[in-house]
Amino acid sequence: MTTRPNFVWGASTSAFQIEGAAHLGGRADSIWDVYLRAPGRIKGNETAEVACDHYHRYPEDVALMRTLGLNAYRFSIAWPRVLPQGHGAANEAGLAFYDRLIDALLAAEIEPWLCLYHWDLPQALEALGGWQNRDIAGWFADYTALVARRYGDRVKRFATFNEPCVFTLFGYGLGWHAPGIADKAALHRAIHYVNLSHGRAVDVLRRDVVGASIGAIHNRQPCYPATDRPEDAKAALRLAAYWNDAFPFPQAFACYPPGLQDAVAPFIEPGDMADIARPVDWFGLNHYSPHYVKADTNLIGAGFGPAPATVRRSAIGWPVVPDAFRDTLTDIHQRFHLPIYVLENGTAANDVIDAAGGIPDEDRIGYLKAYTAAMEQAIAAGADVRGYFVWSLLDNFEWGAGYSQRFGIVYVDHATQRRIPKASARWYAEKIAAHRASDDPAGRHNRAEE
Repeated sequence: MTTRPNFVWGASTSAFQIEGAAHLGGRADSIWDVYLRAPGRIKGNETAEVACDHYHRYPEDVALMRTLGLNAYRFSIAWPRVLPQGHGAANEAGLAFYDRLIDALLAAEIEPWLCLYHWDLPQALEALGGWQNRDIAGWFADYTALVARRYGDRVKRFATFNEPCVFTLFGYGLGWHAPGIADKAALHRAIHYVNLSHGRAVDVLRRDVVGASIGAIHNRQPCYPATDRPEDAKAALRLAAYWNDAFPFPQAFACYPPGLQDAVAPFIEPGDMADIARPVDWFGLNHYSPHYVKADTNLIGAGFGPAPATVRRSAIGWPVVPDAFRDTLTDIHQRFHLPIYVLENGTAANDVIDAAGGIPDEDRIGYLKAYTAAMEQAIAAGADVRGYFVWSLLDNFEWGAGYSQRFGIVYVDHATQRRIPKASARWYAEKIAAHRASDDPAGRHNRAEE
């Protein structure tokens, strides 16, 4: 097995997608709570009011993680649970929930990886302009300080943002996600203020958490032209600027990529780029598949086209191209010179409970085998990859798809909240155990057998 010693094997989730308890314990609305109330926006008009009920069932979920032998668990804090108005008075009940979760993880010898923002902006801040208001950099810094001071004695791994390219492009540029805005200026303003917020948060974490290990989580996917038409080739370059480079470039190099510099320039003030490009410790990568891009009349001039007929696709139609994952890891290593943690990778599958009560998700196992093998190829070629987190631990609320897409390695019956580990969970546990055995040949620490 070609991984480094002490390689981190984990699983990822996000607060809005699993916690539920939408109106319990002092939590206020996020932009997603408001967005999904409009009919027709979410498949089946489903909501995340209960989701996986992780708010109440976290002990069971932590026990599942321990059974799998996970080294680490990446979760997010729900900003409107701990600061219902986004700033000002903190909510002790919300803060205490994460105390309980973090303490349970540590008791199970699972390292908590805390993501500050996974798309659930407090609606109270959206009413003040949200990511279009420059003041949000200060609000985010204050929120970061609250989290850092509360949990920094036990949590050392912090991510500022999850997939900022997605929530800005889909939420402010194309109108597909909360808050449902489609406006070019709004998109470019949000891009810059998210980057500025990242830099401010890094400084707060450095100040308030001794031994903090900090990164951001970027969704990075190769953008290929859907056809050989010149306009599709140009569109692929445009999408790549927004999808792949709008956040890693300013955060690493203190500049926007050429395709975005002029568009973002009106919102840049003196000193901003230095404030954004604060040193971080690692590069977080989410990767599923490449994009095949076509010219479009939308505001960025690029849309998502079909994959070639020769490319295998998953149950939800996403291309399955492990070599693109290998090449992405190699490219990140060469460009950014940071340790890499894969913080999301996985696939949705047509999961059905069989007559024996199990879920034989062979398609997911095939995907995970192929993609972890591609990762190991990148490591063998020199890429400094130090961890892999599967998306996701649980079948959860998948944004616009509602509950129709099952990404979990643990099946959730959303009517009863029963958890059933799938065949892929057993496969993953065995892979982790095999790595642990190679890392610790004397067998001193094998939690999967406890």
